[in-house]
Amino acid sequence: MPQEGLRSLRVMRPLRRRSEAPRRRFRRGVYLLPSIMTLGNMFCGYACVVYAMRGEFETAAPFIGIAMVLDMLDGRIARLTGTSSAFGLEFDSLADVISFGMAPAVLAFAWGLWPLGRLGWAAGFIFVTAAAMRLARFNIQTAVADKRYFAGMPSPAAAAVPAATVYFAVTFYPSGLDEYRKALPMLVVVLLPAFLMVSTLRFRSFKTIDLQVRRSYFVLLGIALFIAAIATHPRAMLVLLAYTYLLSGIVGGLTSRLRRRGERPPTPAAS
Repeated sequence: MPQEGLRSLRVMRPLRRRSEAPRRRFRRGVYLLPSIMTLGNMFCGYACVVYAMRGEFETAAPFIGIAMVLDMLDGRIARLTGTSSAFGLEFDSLADVISFGMAPAVLAFAWGLWPLGRLGWAAGFIFVTAAAMRLARFNIQTAVADKRYFAGMPSPAAAAVPAATVYFAVTFYPSGLDEYRKALPMLVVVLLPAFLMVSTLRFRSFKTIDLQVRRSYFVLLGIALFIAAIATHPRAMLVLLAYTYLLSGIVGGLTSRLRRRGERPPTPAAS
């Protein structure tokens, strides 16, 4: 090989090493992004508990909504960057137990369940248990579950029910409920989504909805109207969204059962 070729190879080798180093550093930084989002999710759950214990319910409730946004982002970022890992899955589940299990239970108890005494904190404990069971079942069914639906109500949506309820009702009862009879409806607000989390009812997953439609400007207009509605009437819209999604699973389950009964073949008459 001539000397000019050897010189060119020597020049190329250090250039390759220099170009490889930034890629590895960038890869490590991207790998941390989903975990940073999960950490922010967990912080929101912790902040909700702290503010709820201080009686600042109007500040505590929105933290669950912020945790929901961060919970959606960490999974999307992990899939887009190819940084999904077993550690990220377990870390996300532990953070969700805090943000969508413990935080809404403490918020609901501090605002409206405490007049019920032991019945109130027992209802909160049932919610935490149901959220932990829901997340554990989701982790072992990710490979076989239908991506279009969730088996049971997702824990973020279930946490949104008591959080949105408190955020809406705090305008009428800023310091919380103080009577036994007034606190009884909070049992339904906490226990109904808890039982739906561990049920087998199917809830729609919006991860598989195709937004690449021909008239995409209609989709953008609908998103703009949705954002404007939440910005102008946040309390009413959040309550409407939370309970609409809750009822969608119940209505869907009843409809499917009625269809199955109608499709059953008639029993043959006895001879």
